[in-house]
Amino acid sequence: MALWRAYQRALAAHPWKVQVLTAGSLMGLGDIISQQLVERRGLQEHQTGRTLTMVSMGCGFVGPVVGGWYRVLDRFIPGTTKVDALKKMVLDQGAFAPCFLGCFLPLVGMLNGMSAQDNWAKLQRDYPDALITNYYLWPAVQLANFYLVPLHYRLAVVQCVAVVWNSYLSWKAHQL
Repeated sequence: MALWRAYQRALAAHPWKVQVLTAGSLMGLGDIISQQLVERRGLQEHQTGRTLTMVSMGCGFVGPVVGGWYRVLDRFIPGTTKVDALKKMVLDQGAFAPCFLGCFLPLVGMLNGMSAQDNWAKLQRDYPDALITNYYLWPAVQLANFYLVPLHYRLAVVQCVAVVWNSYLSWKAHQL
């Protein structure tokens, strides 16, 4: 409980910094889970650079973009009724998620040094599967998130659920 209270105090004092650092930390954790539990690399074969790439993506892309999106969405559709939450979820999953994935996958490819041609081919190959997999998890999570969670905690809640999603995205983004 003391750790949660410290997190709440930090979030109240520095909301944007804490949200971005939370996203980066949990993106890194997702990559570690991907490498160790999904791919079973072991500590000797762990790719630290890959984990740092995912931390960088969390701090430099995911945190700011998703956090900013939630603020825009809350201004565009104010309120927390069930209907408001449903509207937010439909807009989030119908407009934001496809664009987000379409940016995320090639950004990781670029950070990993892929050529533009290879990155485009990988995006064409992986994007449909990633988007369909997104729709198995995120609509229900986002509906609950928009209905039950205050705005300043939404990114943290999503990033906690996203540890599993980040493991999948890291695995998908790093498949050759």
